[in-house]
Amino acid sequence: MTNQPPKKTRRQALEEIVAAQPADAFARYGLALDFMNAGEGAAADGHFRKLIELNPAYVPAYLMYAQLLIRESRSEDARQILQSGIAAAIAAGNSHARSELEGLLAELP
Repeated sequence: MTNQPPKKTRRQALEEIVAAQPADAFARYGLALDFMNAGEGAAADGHFRKLIELNPAYVPAYLMYAQLLIRESRSEDARQILQSGIAAAIAAGNSHARSELEGLLAELP
């Protein structure tokens, strides 16, 4: 039997990457999703906000962040995020993401 260190969880690995490289969009997005899927909305919210602040062109963040906000009954905040995401998708020439963002926006009360 060897004394191997315990295996890192996905979250621990992502947290280490984000700590070392705060602007790493993919790692921060993964971390935000991990918190979101675990029902830890406040932590997910913080990571989505920081992700968009550091990487405003990272279009997938807007859709998932808006879904989190909708889940938390924050429709007006979701509306603002979706509108920003639509602008980012247009700037990136990403028509597929744009249509997804517009579709979710149209569903808001």
